[in-house]
Amino acid sequence: MATEDMNEALAAAEVTAIESTEKPHKLERKWSFWFDNQSKPKQGDAWGASLRKACTFDTVEDFWGLHETIFVPSRLTPNADIHMFKAGVEPKWEDPECANGGKWTYVVTNNRKQALDKAWLETLMALVGEQFDESDEICGVVASVRQKQDKLSLWTRTKSNEAVLMGIGKKWKEILDVTDKISFTNHDDSRRSRFSV
Repeated sequence: MATEDMNEALAAAEVTAIESTEKPHKLERKWSFWFDNQSKPKQGDAWGASLRKACTFDTVEDFWGLHETIFVPSRLTPNADIHMFKAGVEPKWEDPECANGGKWTYVVTNNRKQALDKAWLETLMALVGEQFDESDEICGVVASVRQKQDKLSLWTRTKSNEAVLMGIGKKWKEILDVTDKISFTNHDDSRRSRFSV
């Protein structure tokens, strides 16, 4: 399937849960996949106008079926994002769960597509597997595919509790198994930089 076809299918499709004859393995919490393609914005559209929730899941089986068939970042065209956030939390700064938070960012530099897919999968497994001690402070993760660089951003509820933030950042870096630097930015700083000239 061509990348553009994949983007259109993701944006338009409502994904149904995968059927199984075995008893499903429930996750600790529900998660939602979201999709956003900013490559063809309509004039006058506000940010997030193309953001769509694709599906919500709460079992291991649904997670694997969705990830393997649809939600792989390397299949996207530039300017597309895939998000996995806790159910009920929208991947927007304005969401009450995200409003007072920030994000850890890992910029993929070498072997971009393969490294992005690996980092994305490792992060998703850590989130659904509740591997972070501070998991209640994490909102979700975003994979951003761009022309010149790809990145992952792990969104947090807090921007001021340094001990919690450092715990999340150190654990994420361990999960990613990278020596590259990851950085934290609070959403207030991101908002200000959006309007810079």
